[in-house]
This record gives sequence, C-alpha cells and structure tokens, in this order.
Amino acid sequence: MDALRELRPKAESEKITINLGFVDLGHIDLMVQDGFYSNRTDFIRTAIRNQLERHADVVRQSVARRSLDLGLRHYGRAELEAAQRRGEALHINVLGLASIAPDVSPELARAAVASVKVLGALHASAAVKAALADRTQ
Repeated sequence: MDALRELRPKAESEKITINLGFVDLGHIDLMVQDGFYSNRTDFIRTAIRNQLERHADVVRQSVARRSLDLGLRHYGRAELEAAQRRGEALHINVLGLASIAPDVSPELARAAVASVKVLGALHASAAVKAALADRTQ
C-alpha cells in the first residue's frame, strides 16, 4: 500500500492562471449566482471538459500519432538504471503527469533520458529538472 501512495502526486491537479474580460467574468458570476455552477472554478472546469469531449476524436488520434503515454507515468531509479545498463536512452512522452522518483540523481537522469516531452505536468526534483532542461520540449 505504501508503494501506491508513493506513486500518487501530492496534488491531483495543477493550478493555472487565466485572464478573462470583465464581461465574460460577469457572465460566469451570473451563472454562479443563478445556481448553475457552485463557483467560477466549477464553471471553468466544466467548460474545459466540454471542449475536450467535443474534440475527443482529434485528441485520441493525436495521442496515438505522437506515441504518448496517457495518464500518470512514473519513472523510478531502477527503470532508469536498467535503461542505462542496456545502453538505451529513454524518450519520455506523456500526456498527463510524468514523475521521476526523488531518489533519481541528476547524473542518472542525464545518462538515461534522451528527451522529455510532457503535455501536462512533470514532477521531479529541481536538480533533475535542471539536468534535463536542454532535453525538455
């Protein structure tokens, strides 16, 4: 059970900031006041999910074409060490959350990872992120 907890990210979501015009914001507040949504965030999440659903076929095709891992993909020290022993360089391609274990050193990350492309979020130590910065798109 501890291993499962370890794989879960600290937060289930990523915070973003958006700028909206005053009229759009007023329309959202009106929908909230009239009880259609519990708050602004609920409205915005719903709008985003509706757009993603509307374009689901296009997104699925793009994920397949780009060979992306979908969801949560965790890279542990053992996996990186095995790739290094085989003389293979990993190409991290994730749509969702990619995480690199806290016990992965910057040196191991550079030796085992050829490229990083994450559409979503990358959780790794600051040192590992810095070591892979030139390989991150």
